[in-house]
Amino acid sequence: MTSTTPATARRPLRHLGFIHLVPFDRDNPARGLEEGIELFEYAEELGLDSGWVRTRHLQYGLSSPATFFSAVSQRTKRIGLGSAVIPVGHENPFRLAEDLGVADALSGGRVLPGLSVHPPGYSDEANDLVFDTGWRGEDYGYGRIERLRSLLAGEPVREVPPYNGIGGDFDSERVEPHSAGLSERLWYGGGSLRSAKWAGQAGLNWLVSNISSAEEGRTDFAEVQRAQIDAFRSLHPEGDAARASVARVIVPTDGASPEQLAKYRAYADARTPRTKKVHGKNTIIAPDVLGSLDEIVAFIEHDLAFNAADDYLFELPFEFDLADWKHILHQLATRIGPALGWQPAGASQSARQAPDHTEQAA
Repeated sequence: MTSTTPATARRPLRHLGFIHLVPFDRDNPARGLEEGIELFEYAEELGLDSGWVRTRHLQYGLSSPATFFSAVSQRTKRIGLGSAVIPVGHENPFRLAEDLGVADALSGGRVLPGLSVHPPGYSDEANDLVFDTGWRGEDYGYGRIERLRSLLAGEPVREVPPYNGIGGDFDSERVEPHSAGLSERLWYGGGSLRSAKWAGQAGLNWLVSNISSAEEGRTDFAEVQRAQIDAFRSLHPEGDAARASVARVIVPTDGASPEQLAKYRAYADARTPRTKKVHGKNTIIAPDVLGSLDEIVAFIEHDLAFNAADDYLFELPFEFDLADWKHILHQLATRIGPALGWQPAGASQSARQAPDHTEQAA
């Protein structure tokens, strides 16, 4: 495990959470979705601040974060519900605003929409089916997020005509349900200086993960992300107070069963080669962080990107099982977070007891 010497002191850690794919079996998707809800319940019991879900289209992973959040909101009370991220190119901003509004209202204002934009990436034939045939003329730039934000903020879509006495007086000039404050909780998930600068100018929050872009001669992953965070804050109306979050794949070995430890090491070893080169034009991938409490804390304390972030998110490996994810979250909430100066919110005593490996080994 390598680390970068920090140029400045580490910012205080505000929030601690995780990112989950919510994977499922092709023939039994309900089980995977239910396990995802259970994991959010467990994370809340541990006192973690937020849980985030990826968006996956045409894959065996969660395709509808807002729908999932509506379900999770009925089984949790406090934990933040984030998306990391919703590719808005797949969405009609008007319909997405409605879905996010429903989820946020049901959750009591806990939804944290993480967003990104990019043009359709399938074959032309698939794009015609997914986006309809008009996709070639669509604008898939940052403007889609600006439009979504205005709709979430309650800006008028139309003038409501006078009530004519037919069908009930239910018409509204804005997207409903309107959830106050939702438009101010938007995050942009990016990996380039261009996106970082736009997100800063737009006044959004900034989220970076374990994939980024080598730019301006930089190939060291931490240096690349630190440059993005600095560029984001330099243009944000709130300046140094602008919110940034760093997400990485971090797998603690302490407390793992022998079977888990073997799985974790095989996983990290198989993925390490891809971190040794630049992919395509300029894509770089961060190494997974596998190690003990002391090794993980040392890595974070010496990583330039983590030092500049307000929030840390642990990306849960796709291929693991529910017991493995719970082990990672338990270590995060009970040992790693506190070692970094974080304290859990409303954690239950039973959740903070070490998981039982007999169930994991079954």
